[in-house]
Amino acid sequence: MTEQAAKLSIKRESGNRVVFTPSGLSRVAQPGATLLATAQEAGVAIRSLCGGNGKCRQCWVEIAEGSHSKHKVTSSCENVTPPTELEQRMFRLNPKYQRMRLACRTQVIGDLVIDVPETSQEHLAYISKKNEYREFSLSPVIRLVDCELAEATMDDNPSASENLLAQLAKQSIQARLNHRLLSDLQALIHATGGKLTVALRDSHQESCEVVAIYPQGDTRVLGGAVDIGSTTLALYIYDLHSGELLYETSAMNPQIRYGEDLMSRVSYVMMNKDGDRKLTSAVREKLTEMVHLACKTLDVNHDKLLEMVLVGNPIMHHVFFGISPVELGQAPFTVAVRDWMEVNAVDLQLDLYANTRIAFLPLIAGHVGADTAAAYLSEMDSMQQQTTLLVDIGTNAEIMLAKDGVVYATSSPTGPAFEGAEISAGVRASHGAIERIRIDPDTLAVKFKVIGVDAWSDQQAFTDASPRVIGICGSGIIEAMVCLAQVGLIDKGGLFVQSRDPANFDTRVDEDAGTTIVRYRLVDQGENSLYIEQVDVRSIQLAKAALSAGVALLMDYLDCRKFDQVLLAGAFGSHLDPQYVADLDLIPSANSEQIRSVGNAAGIGASKALLDHRQREKIITEVRKVVKIESANEPRFQEYFVEGMKFSVSPVSGQQSNRPRRRRR
Repeated sequence: MTEQAAKLSIKRESGNRVVFTPSGLSRVAQPGATLLATAQEAGVAIRSLCGGNGKCRQCWVEIAEGSHSKHKVTSSCENVTPPTELEQRMFRLNPKYQRMRLACRTQVIGDLVIDVPETSQEHLAYISKKNEYREFSLSPVIRLVDCELAEATMDDNPSASENLLAQLAKQSIQARLNHRLLSDLQALIHATGGKLTVALRDSHQESCEVVAIYPQGDTRVLGGAVDIGSTTLALYIYDLHSGELLYETSAMNPQIRYGEDLMSRVSYVMMNKDGDRKLTSAVREKLTEMVHLACKTLDVNHDKLLEMVLVGNPIMHHVFFGISPVELGQAPFTVAVRDWMEVNAVDLQLDLYANTRIAFLPLIAGHVGADTAAAYLSEMDSMQQQTTLLVDIGTNAEIMLAKDGVVYATSSPTGPAFEGAEISAGVRASHGAIERIRIDPDTLAVKFKVIGVDAWSDQQAFTDASPRVIGICGSGIIEAMVCLAQVGLIDKGGLFVQSRDPANFDTRVDEDAGTTIVRYRLVDQGENSLYIEQVDVRSIQLAKAALSAGVALLMDYLDCRKFDQVLLAGAFGSHLDPQYVADLDLIPSANSEQIRSVGNAAGIGASKALLDHRQREKIITEVRKVVKIESANEPRFQEYFVEGMKFSVSPVSGQQSNRPRRRRR
């Protein structure tokens, strides 16, 4: 046995303590655990776009050598496994990595203090999923009824439950009593003198259920609409009888620590024991935490929140219900269940009122989810009257096309590039991320805006704010690609035109991989300059080609040549400039006037289904009519995909400017 192996054996028996700075959080590492897995267990948010597969190379950390009296730990580089071939190659390419390790590739074999640099920390996302104000039709599934129970006597002594149901029957209400109410029913009757307010669920049906009982006059009951996105969770709390929006909030989906995009999370489940349980627990616990805060803010008890309607993509749907998402990660992408689902909170072990009903809108297909169904419900009136394309751009683009009363749907594997993942300078939308870019066609000077600062980078207000620019988020990447093409820095095929601006191009050779890395300096920040690499351009080409091919495929099926409107759903779509969407040719045959954002249409659709049982019945019926197309099975998809790879370029493409350059900000 080698010295290191012996050390490994001894240390694993007693456990190895790992302290993460600057957070100060610590954890005893499990046998064979990587630094990334240990960080996740400790609640330390380290960037892991690929879910710990070693592909994104975002999880660099530094081992703090020496004795740390504060933490009572002696840390050493010998307390981890040796660098992998991937890490050694990165050391040779960039000397700054030589004192660092990839957290997902490095196993713990001794006590450690690990410094997580800011570039590897998971930044709080810029979350914007507010519901726009709308007048919703109102016919909730919950109805409140007052009743007075006759006092029991020796001659007339029915059970408490019989007494209650008899009083409801006198009001022509045929109801059944939820068994969980029996434990407190008699005490409540004595405390109120039999004067009660009863909450009935599904009172529009022939038979309904008593799901809550309150002292008479207690008339406020609430419902929640929830959008479970892959990046964010959004919660909207309504008064079920006035329809008033009382509270709304958003939070980052904690599953991100297991993979930034959906396929990375499926991969995590496949590669890690109890991976599916961890993802399920993470989202359920976060939703429960959000509901608790809402109830505290509104000063109401949990038993006043009686109905919740959830939406999300198929993977989020399966994970929430504790269903393995593995089948959704491989062809033929079969869902376990597609229909409307409803269970009580207690059945999901949620720390909420036991009889709160948790309902999930139906899925449309294997990769077209309840979020798209909800967006369809939100915009159904206009979609049934006009030729409408509805698109939710994400890791997997969900696409619906409505024409002459017929609706087709498909999905396209756009990948995570549009959201900043797998782009060298890409980041999620968070403060300091570039969201807007302009390039002067004559001087090639770049100006930009970052999230959190209203001014452009060439304005004094930006200099005064002195924001730290951390990278480029999705909307900024799209605008950057359009600008690079329009000023001739990339050609129609997506290749860099280095002669256009040779001073800002550089080339590096990766001898181990046998490849040449060509990159363009977009923002000059010295050692922290932001570059666009040739491989980044190709990633965007692939993403835009997949989206445009999916749209073109549906246009073929419905013999559609033009749209009356193009609706961009989802948080990402709401931040896109329609002009740049059109200029990048993301949507074939669409111009900027036809394109508009519908904001968080999924949240609006969930709210409609919450507040009006007729709306949920409508979407259940309409979803069954949607014709599903599997793009992977369509030969034409590949043809359209190849066509969609092309960039629109300006007449100056390939021409070199001799005009003086302005210094970049």
